[in-house]
Amino acid sequence: MTGQRIGVDIGGTKVDAVVLAADGAVAARHRVPVRRGDDGVIATAVEAVGAACDIAGISVAQAASVGVGIPGAISGGVVRHALNLGVTELDLGRALEAHWGRAVLVENDVNAAAVGAWHLLGDGRKSVAYLNLGTGLAAGIILDGRLWRGAHGAAGEIGHISVDPAGPVGADGLRGGIETYASGSGIALQWGRDGQTSEDVLTHARTGDAEAVAIRDRLMFGLASAVRVLVLTLDLDHVIVGGGLTGLGPELTDGARAVIEDWEASSPFLASLRMGERMSIAPADEPVAAIGAAMLEVSDA
Repeated sequence: MTGQRIGVDIGGTKVDAVVLAADGAVAARHRVPVRRGDDGVIATAVEAVGAACDIAGISVAQAASVGVGIPGAISGGVVRHALNLGVTELDLGRALEAHWGRAVLVENDVNAAAVGAWHLLGDGRKSVAYLNLGTGLAAGIILDGRLWRGAHGAAGEIGHISVDPAGPVGADGLRGGIETYASGSGIALQWGRDGQTSEDVLTHARTGDAEAVAIRDRLMFGLASAVRVLVLTLDLDHVIVGGGLTGLGPELTDGARAVIEDWEASSPFLASLRMGERMSIAPADEPVAAIGAAMLEVSDA
């Protein structure tokens, strides 16, 4: 057995597999389009891992550990409600163990990304959140160097926290939920035009469309609110923002920091926490979730 580790990120459009060297560097990487349904998810995971292992010159059996990150509720290797993958209930851990002949760790994809982001920071910080602004909004949390899932696996589901009782109604039926403000689905829901996505809304905002500008402003408020919730409840060292909406780059973080600065102008206590300084965007060129899946055994033995 080598010191190398295998990690797999199963997403809504692709499967991203990596082999990490003993020092944690990415030794090999391979991506394939995901195929939906139980059999499709299993087959594409096997395909991606096989190709990455061929590049690295190892077999799956030689790796120190194998980890998989996937959307949905995860318990004991069983994936439930990964609806964007066409999966209602799948014992993914057992299926992959049967194929590879070895134990496989299965974790929620945002939790895996939190482990990866924490690993990539590499600066000794013990408490970190990975805040995913994608189709939905949720956070993976590392406390004292360990992945924190909560009593019922719902730790980090802050998208369902309402920050404005008079705000727009979200998919979960709540008014002013953080996910409605700061997720792709929430932005599209507020816009309400059939066939148009969050990217379309943000394009309209750049042209000065008043409604789109208001939705973009609520995005900044939503991100700032998510950071505020995480910092005030857990006093985290760092909040790393990832997901598709981070394609906005500095526009996103500068807008959220402006909201935080407005709060700080009225509250010396909030100003003392320096929340804006604790926030950064995850590196776009790194396979954060796949790296985290490979490191699961290290951070969450």
